Amino acid sequence: MLLSKACIYGIRASLYIAAVRHDERKFVPIHIISDRLELSFHFLTKILQQLTTAGLLESYKGPNGGVTFSRDAKEIKIIEIIKAIDGDKLFTECILGLPGCGHNRPCPIHEKWGQTREGLKILFENTSLHEIADKAARENLRLSDKLTMEEILKGGIISS
Repeated sequence: MLLSKACIYGIRASLYIAAVRHDERKFVPIHIISDRLELSFHFLTKILQQLTTAGLLESYKGPNGGVTFSRDAKEIKIIEIIKAIDGDKLFTECILGLPGCGHNRPCPIHEKWGQTREGLKILFENTSLHEIADKAARENLRLSDKLTMEEILKGGIISS
């Protein structure tokens, strides 16, 4: 897996928030995200703290608390989530984990991985959360093993 489990969960949770917020400043409770996406509450809380520290999310404690984006989902690129959780090693390091891999001392897959890595970087830099959430809603795609966007967008999602 190229992205860590934490990063994948962070992207899925961010897509969930983008889907239920409808570009409003509503705080989405973490326990609702955890329940709906079938993710560990404690693990998800740590992931969302990383996104908050990176300035992508704001959090609010209390009865109406939760998380929301610090700016519009149209402005948040997938690469920002990846870098906040996994760093930029996906875009800089050897896929075989060999130190010093480069043009002077390449690994067996260096040339092909370099092209693929650059393509992934461009993809993630040019793809916003809103774009993916919108596509998922239009095509009723899923964010968990069982949950489709249609089910996410049904009433009663934000409050417990």
